[in-house]
Amino acid sequence: MTEPSAKPNPASPCTMVIFGAAGDLTRRLLMPALYNLMRDGLLSDDFSLIGIARTEMSSEEFRSGLTDAMNDFVANRGSSAAPEGLDEAAWKKLIDRAEYFPGDIADNATYEKLTQHLEKAAQQHDGVANALFYLAVAASLFSPIVHKLAEAGLTNQSKGWRRVIIEKPFGTDYASAMALNADVLGVLAEDQVYRIDHYLGKETVQNIMVFRFANGIFEPLWNRDHIDNIQITVAETVGVERRASFYEKTGALRDMVPNHLFQLLTLIAMEPPNTFAADAVRTEKVKVLDAIHPFTPENALENTVRGQYSAGSIGDKRVNAYRDEPDVNPKSSVETYVAMRVMIDNWRWAGMPFYLRTGKSLKRRTSEIVVQFKRAPYMLFRETAVDRLTANRLILHIQPDEGVSLQFGAKVPGPIVQMGNVRMDFRYKDYFKASPSTGYETLIYDCMQGDPTLYQRADSVESSWKVVQPIIDSWKAHPEHPLAMYPAGSQGPAEADELLAREGRRWYELT
Repeated sequence: MTEPSAKPNPASPCTMVIFGAAGDLTRRLLMPALYNLMRDGLLSDDFSLIGIARTEMSSEEFRSGLTDAMNDFVANRGSSAAPEGLDEAAWKKLIDRAEYFPGDIADNATYEKLTQHLEKAAQQHDGVANALFYLAVAASLFSPIVHKLAEAGLTNQSKGWRRVIIEKPFGTDYASAMALNADVLGVLAEDQVYRIDHYLGKETVQNIMVFRFANGIFEPLWNRDHIDNIQITVAETVGVERRASFYEKTGALRDMVPNHLFQLLTLIAMEPPNTFAADAVRTEKVKVLDAIHPFTPENALENTVRGQYSAGSIGDKRVNAYRDEPDVNPKSSVETYVAMRVMIDNWRWAGMPFYLRTGKSLKRRTSEIVVQFKRAPYMLFRETAVDRLTANRLILHIQPDEGVSLQFGAKVPGPIVQMGNVRMDFRYKDYFKASPSTGYETLIYDCMQGDPTLYQRADSVESSWKVVQPIIDSWKAHPEHPLAMYPAGSQGPAEADELLAREGRRWYELT
């Protein structure tokens, strides 16, 4: 058992302001993450929290509602992020620092209240009042809030740092992403903007760089000479749920590929950075995106699959078809599943395919990266009972059970040469006794510390959308191209299997 030898210091003192504080994101993810940080001693004694939303309620009602939501979260033992019990002292210490400002984000009075609060904080702390503004709101409100903050002087850093965390989706296509970047960076410096992707807060995602670059046994093999293909999967068992109005305008491609999937792709494919400094790491990630072989209108259809779930069953639960979900167009052509074949045109990966897939209402909830190595030559085993050699696989489990598995062949005991497939498993929760987390803890802490390594830079966002844009255009230009239907609870559409089968490969099963 290895215990951490160093503990991080508490984050810088600050006021965290959550716009959209009455929403689901705050209750389900942000407050549990802040609770975990408080419990672990990673929030400053001078930390304070302000919630802003249009809902009329008092600070006491705000605190009471968050406490009820937190108790429900802890009681939900079906969630891998839920702690085993609530540390009442840690929660009280956090919730006692919370205030609520009812108000419209377009109303100048909202920002006047914030200004007064931060000026009071500065008087109490030697003229310094750090502030973190978290935009847990609809994407259409990102730019208006940022401009209102700037107009009120709240982004001025003369009295302490001022940082803004912006949730996804950051744009809906290449043009809108560039426009949003230009708009936000018109009033903020790049080092004030933190574009968040909570997948990058997962331990295994962060461990990819350590795993690759700190272990001499893997990095020499990490190239097209030794790896046959790499598969990246983000599969969900849930359907559209209450997000139909959002999903009908978005779909799986926009929702998941430019952020979650491409972030995993860049970490698994990037070159070693010179240092672990934020810009060195993020520059190498952008290089991967820029090296992706461009999709054309023709090969976009050939190398992608867009699917939609039909009625089926997940476990013993009957699931309606997507088109039968509330608020969904009965003739909707929005994709709930996407798979694609990606090639990276650089020295390390030229000619080796990356396969990406994500979907809703699938057989199993999992996010994982499967690195399949090339098989060894068979000639030695021609006169044995071994008919084919086992494919060696390295599997990085992102969620729900974070860890790493290694599959390899071993001789089955007995007088003849037979081969069995064995698997070595490492789980964070077993080896390091890691506490449950939402994935937001590290990201919020890093923002408070001014470390943007795990956040997306402007050029990364634009490069991601630049790759995806031809796919969006091609799908739009060919409405006759049929959706690949798949029953809820399945592995996905047969067309996704064919995407790999034509090259003699197959997906790692969702089992």
